[in-house]
Amino acid sequence: MGNRFQSSLTKKYVIALAGLFLITFLFVHLTINLLVLLPASGKYEARQMFNIAAHFMGSNIIIKLFEVVLFGGFIIHIIYGLILQIRNWMARPVRYRIEGWSHTSPFSKFMIHTAALIFTFLVIHMIDFYFKAKFASQGIASVVYNGKEYHDLGILVIEKFRIPGFVILYIAAFLFLGFHLHHGFQSAFQSLGLNHSKYTPFIKKLSLVISIILPLGFTVIPLAVYFGNY
Repeated sequence: MGNRFQSSLTKKYVIALAGLFLITFLFVHLTINLLVLLPASGKYEARQMFNIAAHFMGSNIIIKLFEVVLFGGFIIHIIYGLILQIRNWMARPVRYRIEGWSHTSPFSKFMIHTAALIFTFLVIHMIDFYFKAKFASQGIASVVYNGKEYHDLGILVIEKFRIPGFVILYIAAFLFLGFHLHHGFQSAFQSLGLNHSKYTPFIKKLSLVISIILPLGFTVIPLAVYFGNY
């Protein structure tokens, strides 16, 4: 029993650390994605900063090593989260006739459901962008900045966000992400044992802010492209 408890506790630590790492990555990813909205200005063409940043992220050796860590974080977060959820289900095979909905936040209750939806979107997103950029780049148009050739990855983003169905799917996915982050961020600190009457209220407020800022930031991009002139 003790070993099983320690194993579950270790998994919670790992899930928490992987989750916080992934949130950090999301802020970096959002910052780069917002560059696609920059208009032409002076010596800079539209999408130039995005394409340069995307090229750097795809060619820099340190970033490539970071990608391995990132994928590892995703895989660990998903697998350990799934294991703990299955254990919770097995520990209570018979559900109560009337569940105590008022005692559990809906953000907590549907973590596994929002995770499944986010994972489904992530697979689609990887096929649409990451694998195209990595393995099918020959079919991507090229642009030249200061005598150096870059793949115009920005045009992939623009073309996708001109499709109404994809825009709706993209926005819905990040709404679910916000739902997931609202509980996940504060839960990560609790799992790490950082639960204090002085700091916990701040962490909960910060969790709310993050769960709004990240989805809002990612939502602005497809809306700006679809309704704007990009």
